[in-house]
Amino acid sequence: MLKAKDIMATDLITVLPNMAITHAAKLLLEKSINGVPVVDETGKLVGILCRSDLIAQQKKIPIPSLFTVFGGFIPLTSIKHIEKEVRKIAAITVAHAMTTNPVTVEPEASVEEVAGLMTDKNFHTIPVVDEGKLMGIVGMEDVLKTVAS
Repeated sequence: MLKAKDIMATDLITVLPNMAITHAAKLLLEKSINGVPVVDETGKLVGILCRSDLIAQQKKIPIPSLFTVFGGFIPLTSIKHIEKEVRKIAAITVAHAMTTNPVTVEPEASVEEVAGLMTDKNFHTIPVVDEGKLMGIVGMEDVLKTVAS
């Protein structure tokens, strides 16, 4: 049975949280990749930046819908959610646009587990981490190659 360690890319492209968002966007386009791990100065994984995070900058600010009960207003969208969306839309650095605490797998995770995460959670890129250290990354293309072979 194939494991994440068997199909992961190990020649990693990573970015730092303080990198300009425009530079990160160019990197994703030039390298034709869907996502890139975000690491701190020590190499610890602190997030992941995906094309969807960058596309979020083109969204409009969500205006919460309200309804009234006994003369009071109740928002259908939380203020915390709105603040998060505004930060992504206005991002200048990777840290503002990245997804923190990304879902990761261990090197021994099965390809089936990785594929399940990708389909169930709509992930295109999953970091492979061993004891907190970034070991590699599995993209949808890596999983597809196992089907083709």
